[in-house]
Amino acid sequence: MTDTAQTPLARLEALGLTLPTPAAPVANYVPWTRSGNFVFVSGQLPVGPGGAIDPAHKGKLGASVTLEASQAAARVAALNLLAQAAAAAGGDLSKLRALRLGGFINSAGDFGQLPQVLNGASDLVATVLGENGRHARFAVGVAQLPLDAAVEVDGTFEIVE
Repeated sequence: MTDTAQTPLARLEALGLTLPTPAAPVANYVPWTRSGNFVFVSGQLPVGPGGAIDPAHKGKLGASVTLEASQAAARVAALNLLAQAAAAAGGDLSKLRALRLGGFINSAGDFGQLPQVLNGASDLVATVLGENGRHARFAVGVAQLPLDAAVEVDGTFEIVE
């Protein structure tokens, strides 16, 4: 349950987290695009403050990565997602309403806990944004992700003025 009296920034700080500097694209795409009040954020990897992926957040779920490590990776990716969405909203998390998160999970063919992996991202977004963090979502298993990341998370947000 979230405290509606707190701002998203205060809730983030209460978790001991800060928004990272939004990562620059590494190929021919933009990190986010805005159409009216809608913001579409490109897939974000669990890249940490040093610009690298923690080795515990690399590899395939159901093979070399545990469920707990994958949830932590999804949380880091969601923090990067929030940083990009905040940039689109002029740096103000309180202007954001999450509409949809998408999770791509680097998984072995028989790994069946895809929704539980994405809970790491969903829980963070819902906690930080409060009622505006409730969202639709999908989680799919894939054969490979960039940089051998365990997860990649993208999202659609609305800017509420």
